[in-house]
Amino acid sequence: MLKQRLQADMKAAMKSGDKARLGVIRLINAAIKQREVDERTELDDAQCLAVLDKMLKQRRDSMQQYLEAGRQELAEQERFEIEVCQAYMPTALGDDEIAQLIDAAIAETGAEGMKDMGKVMGLLKPKLQGRADMTAVSAEVKTRLSG
Repeated sequence: MLKQRLQADMKAAMKSGDKARLGVIRLINAAIKQREVDERTELDDAQCLAVLDKMLKQRRDSMQQYLEAGRQELAEQERFEIEVCQAYMPTALGDDEIAQLIDAAIAETGAEGMKDMGKVMGLLKPKLQGRADMTAVSAEVKTRLSG
């Protein structure tokens, strides 16, 4: 579904002459295709979202570095790419929803300490991929398991 949506949006961007948007969509398609070739498999929507999530993380890091270096024009380009990529991600979860999922995962795994963090994160990752900042989720899980 996601790959079909990307193809349709790419055609629409070509027809409308939106070269900037077209370029970003082509980058997304290339990243997905590269992973398919590397793994010799067809990616499903969840795997495509993982690719998009990685692209978003890279762009956020780049934007931060450009801002720190005073390169505003490059930071704006990264911000535009983030906006286009974000349009293909599922709606983000709120803090309360994330907290409930963390509580449920801890209860389901019977986690009692830091040694169980991998189990909890393994359960949370598929549910939260692309819908929450996994670094923040990991920090929250660590806080709850160590406290």
